Amino acid sequence: MDTLLSSSSSMVVRSPLPLVRTIASPSKVYSAAARFSSTPSVIGFRRNHLQLPRPFTSSSVPKFSVRCGAGVREIKESEFQSTVLESNRPVLVEFVATWCGPCRLISPAMESIAQEYGDKLEVVKIDHDANPQLIEEYKVYGLPTLILFKDGQEVAESRREGAITKAKLKEYVDSLLETISAA
Repeated sequence: MDTLLSSSSSMVVRSPLPLVRTIASPSKVYSAAARFSSTPSVIGFRRNHLQLPRPFTSSSVPKFSVRCGAGVREIKESEFQSTVLESNRPVLVEFVATWCGPCRLISPAMESIAQEYGDKLEVVKIDHDANPQLIEEYKVYGLPTLILFKDGQEVAESRREGAITKAKLKEYVDSLLETISAA
């Protein structure tokens, strides 16, 4: 049975379990099992024998992505001309980034819109980081940004920035389709 003597003269603890000693440094707390005998020496207490907590590394930090389902297609700058500007029907372009939380938030709503309006509208995504020339050309300052294109031109007042609920997104698309069909 091990005995631990504290700095307090009145405290003596007897236990069959191994004791744990905690040593605090300015930046981390390290714990190690320590056994005491009649002479209070720590057995095997060397830094390289401890299992120390590891900080996050770039490989252990979770990575996020904005995925496209069946209705939404991700395009690049090289495909923009043929997919968006030369399209026979309206194209709703969503500018997104993998690091953008609101982009990930509206992704399911965009998928739903793409499936629901598939016969009237094409929906595409453009990655902000991979397509800097398009970002500069269309002056995309906030993410996500939605822009409707019809006959190779940006539809007036179709630009929308920021997250949006599915119901508001549906209202937005309905009003845009109504506007371009009336023109």
